[in-house]
Amino acid sequence: VQLQASGGGLVQAGGSLRLSCAASGRTDSSGVMAWFRQAPGKEREFVAAIRRSDNNKFYESSVKGRFTISRDNARNTMYLQMNGLEPEDTAVYYCAVSRKPHLISSRIRDSNEYDHWGQGTLVTVSS
Repeated sequence: VQLQASGGGLVQAGGSLRLSCAASGRTDSSGVMAWFRQAPGKEREFVAAIRRSDNNKFYESSVKGRFTISRDNARNTMYLQMNGLEPEDTAVYYCAVSRKPHLISSRIRDSNEYDHWGQGTLVTVSS
């Protein structure tokens, strides 16, 4: 599976962006699709995920209520709608795919469970 992330940019605090992640290749093996982010000087952290088997969605607590993850299976594309952006959201955002179709909830936030990664797209939120 190859992943291409796009949609990052510079936005003022309170603004919105929509990230896209286009998948190609063996997309039928995509059990879970997720977004992670890495801020300067920090470790990569989980943002949101969507599980194909039951369409359940998972969010990191600081983005819940502001970010919405979705996927369009016909277009093999995942989205992250980000509203109410804050300077703390500034990071490189990566999309990722796990081949595990029934990845349990307690492991969905673990980046080691993901097999394929996109190149990242930079989101900068100014105050």
